[in-house]
Amino acid sequence: MDPKWNEDQPIYRQLRDRVVAMLLEGVLADGDALPSVRNVAAEYRLNPLTVLKAYQELVDEGLVEKKRGRGMYINEGARKQLLKDERQRFIEKEWPLIVETINRLELDLGDLVRDAGSQEEAGRKND
Repeated sequence: MDPKWNEDQPIYRQLRDRVVAMLLEGVLADGDALPSVRNVAAEYRLNPLTVLKAYQELVDEGLVEKKRGRGMYINEGARKQLLKDERQRFIEKEWPLIVETINRLELDLGDLVRDAGSQEEAGRKND
C-alpha cells in the first residue's frame, strides 16, 4: 500500500479503497488475512482507530469477516462481488462520460478499441 494520503478524502476511506483495489488487482484473495490493525497503524503512522474504521467499513460491506482472536479475513466471494459492483458503477457513472467525450471529440470507437488492443499487446511484449 502506498503511504501517501491526499487531502480530498478521509484517511480511513483511502485505506478502505486501497484494500478494495488490492482485492480487485488480485493482491489479496478470498480467505486471505488482512494485516493487523496494529501493524498497519505502526507502518503508516496512523491512529489505530483510523485503521479500525477502514476495516469496519469493509466488514459492514460484507467483504471482510472478523474472527475473534485471529484477525480479519477476506470473505469468500468478496472479489467477485466487488467486480460486479465496480462494473455496474463504471457502466452507470463513468461510461456515459467517456461516450460523451468520444462523441465530442469525434473519435471513432473502432479505432480506439484497435489502438487499445495494440497498446495492451505491446505492454505484454515488454513484460
